[in-house]
This record gives sequence, C-alpha cells and structure tokens, in this order.
Amino acid sequence: MKKIGFLTLLVTATLLLTLALPVSAAGPKAAPAVAAAVPAAPAAVAPQDPHPHIHAALDAMREAKHHLESAAHEYHGHRVKAIEHLDAAIHEAELCEQEP
Repeated sequence: MKKIGFLTLLVTATLLLTLALPVSAAGPKAAPAVAAAVPAAPAAVAPQDPHPHIHAALDAMREAKHHLESAAHEYHGHRVKAIEHLDAAIHEAELCEQEP
C-alpha cells in the first residue's frame, strides 16, 4: 500500500514539474530594442483623436442604447430608465470630448 501511495506522489510531482518548467523557463519576453534613428513622419499625417477612450465609450453607449431601444420587453420600466441614464451619460461624455 505504501508503494502505491509513493508511486502516486512521484507521478504527480513529475507531472507538475513537466508542466511548470516550460512555463518558468519561458519567462517574460524582453522588449525589442528601439532603433536609434527613427525616420521622420510624413507631413500629411492625420491628427490623432485627443480623447480616444471617451470616443470609444461614446460608441459603446450609443450601441447599448440602440440594443435597449430595440428590446421587445419593457422589463417593468427598467429598460426606459436605463435609456434615460444612457442619454445622460452620452451627454456628459460628449461634453468631455469637447474639452481640449
């Protein structure tokens, strides 16, 4: 009986080491070296969006509002209330987006 318990422990330890060693050996990847000379950007580059996170949030809120508006069920007034809250949130985000 002791042999079976020891053998089970040995097999389990071997399996754990087999799974753990490749993961630990890989480790974190080093960042690639940045080239010393970076070529100048072309003059006709479009300006970046100054508020990309707010813009993405606005898109998500507008899509959520569309999903709620097209829902078939009223959900005891919660759907209408959620749409009202989204309208207020969209308005606030639009004000944030207008700031420099």
